[in-house]
Amino acid sequence: MKMTKRSLLATATAAALACIAGAAQAQDALKIGLIGTYSGPYADYGRQFDAGVALYLKEHGGKIAGRSVEIVKKDTAGPNPDASKRIAQELIVRDKVQILTGLDFSPNAYAVGAVATQAKIPTVVMNASSSAITTSSPYVARLSFTVQQVSDPMARWMLKNGTKEAYVVVADYASGTDSLTAFKKAFEQGGGKVVGELRTPMNNPDFSAYVQRIKDAKPQSVFFFFPSGVMPPAFLKVWKERGMEEAGIKLYATGEATDDSYLEATGDVALGLVTSHHYSYGHPSAKNQKFVKDFEAQFGTSMRPSYFAVTAYDAMAAIDLALKKTGGNVSGDKVMEALKGLAFESPRGPIEIDAATRDIVQTVYIRKVEKVGGKLVNVEFDKFDRVKDPAKEAAAK
Repeated sequence: MKMTKRSLLATATAAALACIAGAAQAQDALKIGLIGTYSGPYADYGRQFDAGVALYLKEHGGKIAGRSVEIVKKDTAGPNPDASKRIAQELIVRDKVQILTGLDFSPNAYAVGAVATQAKIPTVVMNASSSAITTSSPYVARLSFTVQQVSDPMARWMLKNGTKEAYVVVADYASGTDSLTAFKKAFEQGGGKVVGELRTPMNNPDFSAYVQRIKDAKPQSVFFFFPSGVMPPAFLKVWKERGMEEAGIKLYATGEATDDSYLEATGDVALGLVTSHHYSYGHPSAKNQKFVKDFEAQFGTSMRPSYFAVTAYDAMAAIDLALKKTGGNVSGDKVMEALKGLAFESPRGPIEIDAATRDIVQTVYIRKVEKVGGKLVNVEFDKFDRVKDPAKEAAAK
């Protein structure tokens, strides 16, 4: 059977990537490629990744599993799957990294997953939250969360507390679709009714027309999901200006809306907003109190640790624990096997990597924005323990 030039090239590339990945094990320093956003409107994502990584390495003498560590950082400047794929290939072939991590946007993670599969490089996701990411490659594990994982509990909590009608607003991309899917399924299965749906473009922060449409519909409540950054403050400002609370419409969201990185800048328009998420700067555990104290000592108080920093910190911890289990072997198959079922205490609470799905299992908290010591804080007041990704739970049944 004749092979096409394209298939021959693909086979040769896969073999070259795998060989290079194996040869990289011989190096003394553990080389980790970190792919994130370091420029543009989402540059804070990369800064938070860096801070979490630096804090973990400082606590552990700059070493993981007894080896010195070299972090090779690359900027995607936001959601850019083509650039992410190219960067991942360069990191493996040219920079000879042994592990890939970072990955803030889901399209980027999907693109890198294809490269990870070819090269058999273990890849640890620090943020990208589309449900199917870990099913796209056997060499991907996730330490962050899925949007479905935090949207489903919000629906259940609203129903438990008497809200039976909701209008859903999401950003028009993969994670927005995930949020809408999970919220609507849980809400309607519990007896609630979704009375309207809106998908808003990612590049348009003017929500005036959308909010007016909601006001005219007069729903009992609104649930929304937007990625952290510029969209939630813009939406909350218009919500306040249009008198939506005075109109008797309750507002709920996932925790991206009150990301600790942006909460002070968002201002008092966020006060009273109830959200569901897996981490708050104000989480009261001793582990988190130490994490926040150490973070502020190292980086100052002008930048709060967000869920990006915590996941970066936890990703380093997971890699450390996995390599201790493998005896330092960084082959993709060995590391991925070691990551499965891994459980430890995070600043966010107890977490584990599901052995069947390589996805995160964790507590999802219900929080309310309050003033604490003059600062806006997501104050946790309820929780759902050991939450898995609803999409994978449904697929397993």
